[in-house]
Amino acid sequence: MAVDHYENFPVASLLLPRRLRGAVRDIYRYARAADDIADEGNATDAERLARLAAFRAELHRIGAEPGSVPAAAPELAPIFAPLAGTIARHQLPITPFFDLLSAFEQDVTVKRYDDYASLLDYCSRSANPVGRLMLHLYGAAAPDNLAQADAICTGLQLANFWQDVRVDWRKQRIYLPGEDLRRHGVSEEDLAACRLTPAWRALMAFQVERTRALLHSGAPLAHRLPGRVGLELRMVVQGGLRILERIERAGYDVFMNRPELGARDWAAMAWRTLRTFTHL
Repeated sequence: MAVDHYENFPVASLLLPRRLRGAVRDIYRYARAADDIADEGNATDAERLARLAAFRAELHRIGAEPGSVPAAAPELAPIFAPLAGTIARHQLPITPFFDLLSAFEQDVTVKRYDDYASLLDYCSRSANPVGRLMLHLYGAAAPDNLAQADAICTGLQLANFWQDVRVDWRKQRIYLPGEDLRRHGVSEEDLAACRLTPAWRALMAFQVERTRALLHSGAPLAHRLPGRVGLELRMVVQGGLRILERIERAGYDVFMNRPELGARDWAAMAWRTLRTFTHL
């Protein structure tokens, strides 16, 4: 499966152990479908929330009857039947699936974040559950590992926000914290007009550096995970760092120069990944 706009999943990567690829696809299918309900198409907010409520009902059914295939509506069976099997087979916690769903519901109703703490709370549900589920699949869900996975996933989510400022604006969303906009003297009118001012560059430089620090703080986790799993995670971290680097190189112009990783970027990421691997 190709990853398009749900960036936090290493979906069925060849680096993943074969025994886990089906489980990752099942989890991804659930997250992708729910995220699309919140983001895509022309449905009203009420319609989106009603469809997400149907997802919540199916999660409750799985939680109440572990190991059973839910008697879902026909249109939901392709998502929840395999997911129920994966949850039972790998003994996955149900809470991360509810957390993801709450973030998708929040996307329907919340369009602004006044402070960084509020944004981190959102990321704790929109991104961090992914890393937590992956660690459970790997059998490596120790407290220190979970904390560093949270840092990586939040960093990836924030990097995605910073590269997609213009895309999110078209959806009437701003993920840049209001407190940071005010501190740097950047207004919503500046965003609408795509003003590449010194104030904007200072704001984005601050966000990029803070996000880079998060990714670096979680990176040691990749060195503790064995074999291809650790290699996969190193590549994921390098992808987030590369996006931040591309934002910097563009002079923080994410309005007209949204970072897109090409062949040279992937080559650089692979080289950096292998270099860190050989220095262990």
